[in-house]
Amino acid sequence: MTFEAVNSAPADAILGLTEAYEQDQNPKKINLGAGVYKDDQGNTPILDCVRAAERVMLEQETTKAYLPIGGSPIYARLAQELLFGEQHPIIASGRARTVHTPGGTAALRVGADFLHQALPKARIWISEPTWANHRGVFEAAGFGVHTYTYYDAANKVLDFERMRSDLLRIPGDDVVLLHVCCHNPTGVDPSHEQWQEIATIARRQRWMPFLDFAYQGFGSGLEQDRAPLALFLANGAELVVSSSFSKNFGLYQERAGALTLVTGSTDVAEAVLSQVKRIIRVNYSNPPAHGGQVVETVLRDAALRKQWESEVTQMRERIKAMRAALVEGLRKRKVAGDFSFISRQKGMFSYSGLTDTQVRFLREQKSVYMVTGGRMNVAGITTGNIAYLCDAMAEALAL
Repeated sequence: MTFEAVNSAPADAILGLTEAYEQDQNPKKINLGAGVYKDDQGNTPILDCVRAAERVMLEQETTKAYLPIGGSPIYARLAQELLFGEQHPIIASGRARTVHTPGGTAALRVGADFLHQALPKARIWISEPTWANHRGVFEAAGFGVHTYTYYDAANKVLDFERMRSDLLRIPGDDVVLLHVCCHNPTGVDPSHEQWQEIATIARRQRWMPFLDFAYQGFGSGLEQDRAPLALFLANGAELVVSSSFSKNFGLYQERAGALTLVTGSTDVAEAVLSQVKRIIRVNYSNPPAHGGQVVETVLRDAALRKQWESEVTQMRERIKAMRAALVEGLRKRKVAGDFSFISRQKGMFSYSGLTDTQVRFLREQKSVYMVTGGRMNVAGITTGNIAYLCDAMAEALAL
């Protein structure tokens, strides 16, 4: 056997876009493709609370020994408290188990592997559109992947009636992936009332909710963003949550995430945890320690936690301000159409309403890089590039 028959895999769309951006010599170039937070200088910053935590860790660290398969129990407890609130009955009941994973993507994959093992006939349903890697993760785990309606492109809003209709048709043996907040790629989230109805449908249909929670704090606030979770937890409901500290701690390199499984009883929770650990053991054996220790250090120290919450607020408000500046800049340039919907979206991502032709024009003629379909990372907009971006978009919209 040789490797000569192996064909090249298609390039990752977003990573390929970043490579093209890096090679672009235009000093005015703007990268709105990569899904990372940027500050107003265009840098992905290290949070001050993270630097402070790392100083503490450097002074106090005594070992580089492996973590347990599921990670630190303290990390697991703190992750649950962020998801549900410190006093939530789910934590006291012992119905939930959490493992530390290498980022939110690994949480999705470990959860997918477990669910496919536990529910071998189940299909997974993802929103149309969704984060491009969702399909690949679940297909790699062995799932048949189907979609439910989510976005109304013509009106730039959630297509809730069609979404509701689709969710009502999903049978109880299946799994439904839902974005808890800051939907990627649209930036459009259900209202509280719509979340209540989705949770009611989940209980009525008895399908398994798999909640992807990658952006806690980037929508409306740390507590507000987790509100949908509570709606799914009534009456002993079971669910799966993948969460990430990449965005709200800026720990992109450290790959600190968590997989949380809520079960019907403590005994079931222990059985589930044992199977999840088996999956981890034959995959990456145990998680990397550094990012998890940063999270623990910050969340266990009152002053550092307060500082972290303030920095999350600053990141969220900067993104919100850039949304407003983009809408106002386009209005002043008298472009065709109303772009106020961008201000109503949440999180880093926006479905801009630009066509693929306009996206291509921006990339080739203006060195403004965004993903096909018009998805842009609003965090890539700064006070230094907003005028150029608005001029470029106005020109593209006039095509």
